[in-house]
Amino acid sequence: MNGVRDAGVVVTGAGGGIGAALARRFAAEGARVVVNDLDADKAAAVAAETGATAVPGDASEVVPAARAALGGTIDIYCANAGVAPSGGPEAPEDAWASAWDVNVMAHVRAARALLPEWLERGNGRFVATVSAAGLLTMLGSAPYSVSKHAALAFAEWLSATYRHRGIAVHAVCPLGVRTDMLRAAGAVGEELLAPTAVEPEQVADALFDGMAADRFLILPHPEAAAFYAGRATDPDRWLDGMSRLQRTMEEKGAVS
Repeated sequence: MNGVRDAGVVVTGAGGGIGAALARRFAAEGARVVVNDLDADKAAAVAAETGATAVPGDASEVVPAARAALGGTIDIYCANAGVAPSGGPEAPEDAWASAWDVNVMAHVRAARALLPEWLERGNGRFVATVSAAGLLTMLGSAPYSVSKHAALAFAEWLSATYRHRGIAVHAVCPLGVRTDMLRAAGAVGEELLAPTAVEPEQVADALFDGMAADRFLILPHPEAAAFYAGRATDPDRWLDGMSRLQRTMEEKGAVS
């Protein structure tokens, strides 16, 4: 794949999980990588391991510092940081606000900062870690599901608007991935996602395959495509199935 060796790459939420796997893979392919995470110690550890540069802090504000660390140019931006608060409409306002800010607005702010330069030179690559929750839904977490739908919609809009001007956009939509976020999901994660969960490195492999093929939608779990198609072509049947699954989870005490 062209454009990775010596490319300036930023990965947010890269202190662990999928972000760390992406940082490791890009570094192994010869990219110059900035590791961003709110946890400065975790960012420093991944950077030291990979020969990258740690730029800790809020993912919404990382572009200027990351650009400086990379000598002025960002070629690939991986909007990977995410949060997954539980609950539905009753979830606290700050949980909804956090999900929207991290899972959606951080992507918007990054694109706002990156696009002028990318459009001027006619290339750039934006990678959004969306999750299959953005294609489908995630029982037990309305803030996560809603914000990930929005993250997918924003990635689609970017691609539709700027693809002809040299901007590549990828939406990475795995089901379960063996990360701290999956473990934090508790019974829902254990019941719904853990049985088919993949390693973070498999997500990185899927992204690189997708970039090489210039695919927008990156599915580390191929079966997600059939679920997505079923949701689109027969939404009532799909919702009936999800409702049955919700009832099962309620009976097991996994969701309320």
